[in-house]
Amino acid sequence: MSQSTSALKPRLCVMMFIQFFIWGVWYVPMWKFLSEMGATDEQIGSAYASTGLAAIFSPFLVGMVADRFFPTQIVFGVLHLLGGLLLFGCSRADSFEAFYPLLLGHLLCYMPTLALANSLLFRNSDNVERDAPPIRTLGTIGWIASGILIGSGFLASGSLKVVWPEFLGGEKSPAEWIGLGATPWPYYFGAGASIVLGIYAFFLPHTPPELKGKPVSVGDVLGLKALRLMKDPSFAIFIICSLLLCIPLSFYFQLANGYLGEMGVGNSEGVMTLGQVSEIFFLFLIPFFFRKLGVKKMLLIGMGFWVLRYVLFASAGPETHALLYLGVIFHGICYDFFFFTGQIYVDKRAPEDIRSSAQGFIAVVTLGVGMFIGGKLAGWWAARSKTEAGLPDWPAIWYFPAILAAIVMVAFLILFKDRRTEPAES
Repeated sequence: MSQSTSALKPRLCVMMFIQFFIWGVWYVPMWKFLSEMGATDEQIGSAYASTGLAAIFSPFLVGMVADRFFPTQIVFGVLHLLGGLLLFGCSRADSFEAFYPLLLGHLLCYMPTLALANSLLFRNSDNVERDAPPIRTLGTIGWIASGILIGSGFLASGSLKVVWPEFLGGEKSPAEWIGLGATPWPYYFGAGASIVLGIYAFFLPHTPPELKGKPVSVGDVLGLKALRLMKDPSFAIFIICSLLLCIPLSFYFQLANGYLGEMGVGNSEGVMTLGQVSEIFFLFLIPFFFRKLGVKKMLLIGMGFWVLRYVLFASAGPETHALLYLGVIFHGICYDFFFFTGQIYVDKRAPEDIRSSAQGFIAVVTLGVGMFIGGKLAGWWAARSKTEAGLPDWPAIWYFPAILAAIVMVAFLILFKDRRTEPAES
């Protein structure tokens, strides 16, 4: 690393930490907040689905505006400032009808900054393969920090209290204390962090627009050049299965934190961060397993753990917290062995001239379309899975995504052919 890049590394680490702190601090506990507001299951599903909706539209802002006309750090900063104001508005909303448009507005500002943060990182690194991974890990640590903060924070007689997390050996909080996840505080923290990052962005290195003066089409923005790879049956099966697997994935992000709380797990937002800890651990094992197992076996292992995780959730209860902890910890295998391995597969299968387009295409398909459908379906199914007393029928809720993931896994096993990921013909 050159001296200039070495000097930038701490600044980029701070950027990545705050970037993912903003998202994690409100996204995980949103189920609790909206439930306290009186939102229906379908409305909560729509709120989570808005992440996918924003992910579909964000490439237009990045590709058609940010990469052509304005310095990256300026667009990044302005979006975070606007997003912070909208997120603060979410904290003041007293009905779902007031909350939803503010949330969607925030996400339309926030989702493009994920690509812009990566652009700032990549374009200010001398050696991307060496420098980027450890800096990007700070983003995961930011998400973990946000979960521990919200899970360890309480309102007691109107005062804010932060205690040592119960799952790390701390004492159980008094029953009359109100967890921050059900209050506007996650949105206060997120709004404040977004505004701080927006101001901070103006002091990041000048990063001129990458595509200034070059023609850019909608197809370029959405990665549609990669559609020619769909002529390969195995690549098409991979894309379809990736889309379908994001549907049960939404159940986890949308319902797991609320479920842990309902089962009596203290500091549930903090416990959820164990999934990100395991994600970091298994990420380092990916190269070894990729060489030993190949792409098909790794993808199948990831899918298999999705099924196992949901079966564990369906089988757990207030007296079997160990099953809940295991289900959360399995997130590292679920995510890394399928989604990260899938990104490697796309990179190896795509010819060099459309490699970037292919990665953009898989992101729109999974984080956009898949998460949108998944959020809507999770809300719909939760509304219809009730006990006679009108409470959530959690086993029924969790067996549904388990079955969905199992169907995708069997279809992938039968239809996908591993060709050792040689590049496709142009």
